[in-house]
Amino acid sequence: MNYIVIGKIINTHGIKGEVKLDPHTDDLKRYSDLNKIYIGDEKDPVEIENVRYHKNMVLLKLKEFNNINEVLFLKGEKIYIDEIDRVKLPDDKYFIYELIGCKVFDIEGKFVGDIKEILQNPSNDVYVIKDKEKEYLIPAVKEFIKEVNIIEKKVIIDTIEGMIE
Repeated sequence: MNYIVIGKIINTHGIKGEVKLDPHTDDLKRYSDLNKIYIGDEKDPVEIENVRYHKNMVLLKLKEFNNINEVLFLKGEKIYIDEIDRVKLPDDKYFIYELIGCKVFDIEGKFVGDIKEILQNPSNDVYVIKDKEKEYLIPAVKEFIKEVNIIEKKVIIDTIEGMIE
């Protein structure tokens, strides 16, 4: 089974066993559609009893836990879902986990580096591309991103002068 990280438990909330989740998604309300998640590196399955939203955070009540003492150990753990439960994206849109690790080449075929991180900004995402010694920030807009091939883990970019030196 393949898993996708959709958030991280950052704290407890209240005394009845709720946890506060830092969501790793653009669609905050997508948690309402979930019945089961997997917690931590061991991917322990847990059923969701209730979902609430507060200040761009997700509050989850998990069925197995009923007080704060039972959820303290979950702090810092990542939350996963089955890959089959992921949302469907429109064409030319990609999940961050699909882009991380992609090899980046310029339009002449010269290797630039690997995508190591995606910075999410209000106007557009920015790909953080690293080679052995340098780091490049490439705006994720059609002007610069010419091709994305998730199957081959390859991205083709067209840069302007000074963007990559």
